[in-house]
Amino acid sequence: MEWMNISYLIAFFSVFVASISQILLKQSAQAEHKNIFLKFLNWRVIAGYGLMFVTTILNVFSYREVELRITPMIESTGIIWVTILAVFFLGEKPTKKKILSIAVTILGILIFCM
Repeated sequence: MEWMNISYLIAFFSVFVASISQILLKQSAQAEHKNIFLKFLNWRVIAGYGLMFVTTILNVFSYREVELRITPMIESTGIIWVTILAVFFLGEKPTKKKILSIAVTILGILIFCM
């Protein structure tokens, strides 16, 4: 596989990892904590911010080869991942507004790719 293609895959994977991070941080925010220190020093928060750090490293490597005009399209897929992950890990039901935003995002990506 050519490096250029791998860079794009890494960029999309980075958005997915960032979405997982957001789910972990939301789970932590919704949980009850015994004190203020446990609110910020629990495994979900540490893992969430750790994944955000990993995302930054992945972006440094992937965006060396990804065209700058493509990056907003790649980053916009985050709303899709967060909504899907929230259904499975948080038990949230997607609202009409979220579904509409996903549809507009996909439509924008399709128009951009034409």
